[in-house]
Amino acid sequence: MKLEFFGASRSVTGSCHMLSVNGLKLLLDCGMRQGVDSKGIYGEGDFPFDPASIDAVVLTHAHIDHSGLLPLLTKRGFKGVVLCTEATALLATIMLPDSAHIQAQEADWQSRKNLRAGKAPVEPLYDMEDVQACLRLFRGVFYDEIIKLFPNVRVRLKDIGHLLGSAAIELWADEGGKTTKLVYSGDVGRNDRPIIQDPEEVKDADYLILEGTYGDRVHPLKTEADKESELKEAIRAALMRGGNLVIPSFAVGRTQELLYFIKRLLKSGALPELNNIPVYIDSPLGIEATKIYERAKAYHDEEALEMSKDGSPFDFPNLRVALTSDESKAINDISGSKIIISSSGMCEAGRIRHHLKHNLYRADSTVLFTGYQALGTLGRTLVDGAKKVKLFGEQVRVNAQIVVLEGLSGHADKEELIAWVKGIYPPPQKIFLVHGEENALLLLEASLNSLGYNTAVPYVGDSYTITAEKPLARAQIKRATELKTKERSFRIMEQLALLEAILKRADERRSPDMDLKYTLLEADIKSLAEKWDELI
Repeated sequence: MKLEFFGASRSVTGSCHMLSVNGLKLLLDCGMRQGVDSKGIYGEGDFPFDPASIDAVVLTHAHIDHSGLLPLLTKRGFKGVVLCTEATALLATIMLPDSAHIQAQEADWQSRKNLRAGKAPVEPLYDMEDVQACLRLFRGVFYDEIIKLFPNVRVRLKDIGHLLGSAAIELWADEGGKTTKLVYSGDVGRNDRPIIQDPEEVKDADYLILEGTYGDRVHPLKTEADKESELKEAIRAALMRGGNLVIPSFAVGRTQELLYFIKRLLKSGALPELNNIPVYIDSPLGIEATKIYERAKAYHDEEALEMSKDGSPFDFPNLRVALTSDESKAINDISGSKIIISSSGMCEAGRIRHHLKHNLYRADSTVLFTGYQALGTLGRTLVDGAKKVKLFGEQVRVNAQIVVLEGLSGHADKEELIAWVKGIYPPPQKIFLVHGEENALLLLEASLNSLGYNTAVPYVGDSYTITAEKPLARAQIKRATELKTKERSFRIMEQLALLEAILKRADERRSPDMDLKYTLLEADIKSLAEKWDELI
């Protein structure tokens, strides 16, 4: 069995990992490369494999850096199934067409520019026809349902708390009479986030692919109340400056969280000055995504369901929406302070760039970043302190206040990632760290290594052979731990030492002709269970 890494390797975007087993080729995500990643060895639209050879894609969630190249994969010959949660499949019906629309606009703009320079026109990576062909391959399933994807491959999706419908992938592959379990975390969310459920634990894994976006830092705020308070103070400070508050926001996920928090602030009266300030959603995709969030109550947490009793948790009297481009342009002609929530979240495309052009030069305006900004994006340039940026062919001075809120991040920090990994027992034979800038991944690797984990930080194109190791012995350990799973007593160091001692004795008692067919003694397991009873 072979595992290969073709994206989000020592970088953040373009997630794409391939598992080859028994002649099958499976992709875990197929994301768009953004920022500096689009200028990497595969560029924006090259695949280091034949798309027609791919048998299936298992998709963790709908964000474009995980799903955005699926239409291109289809355009170039992929005809397999795209397995994901029902919510992810629903979000893909608006996100992938939006991606095609943006590409068509950018290709048209670049082609007109090339024409004036005597250069060849530019083609988008894919069009609406490619998107519709791709969407017909989607198969939405429920969380926790074991799906027989192929005779020798089973998949289960677990709620990972990052986005509506986001999932960690549990994959069991049978090869050579052995079963290997691979887990791919996708993007790990955080506990106590608004609207959606907290991340679920995964019980066991032979191998783990783990994201590390924030593997080099600890978020200062943990609770929903803390995050709401941080946003409240940022809004108050922006309004005191007297200008506009411009929020570059991911249309799916972050926009809905912002609306949710703003409604709570209005409802509680915690920020009275907000009552008379118009709040604009200037993102057709964000508007459509909000409608999906309103309908998908099966994915909501208890607080969001409680908010829904008074109507939509994302609607309030001073909310305004801009559907057309004319409505978008008119926002900047309206006098007085206003809050403008617009995409894209990293300022690489979309209407947000027009709002930045009209507000960055104003000393009374504030630009508030609430999500990760990938290296090489306009958002990252602003966060890093640029004094001038280029927008629509002209230089714009940055006089506005640039504010970053990390509390609203949808990605787990180092402590939260490690806590999630500790819930996996027996520990994985190897952890592959992806989806993070190199420094963040190396720091996370050092932390995991200090705890005894075996890790690797692959480069793009790296491949690894993975196999189940001592399957019978590992099954017996699992059986022993299940005796006291409810109490989770195996976390105690004494119990870990006992497990190691039993496995060592089993190794010593193994005769050469038995190889991997030995089992742990029932007396040892019984003794271990009795010891657990004493400890708890």
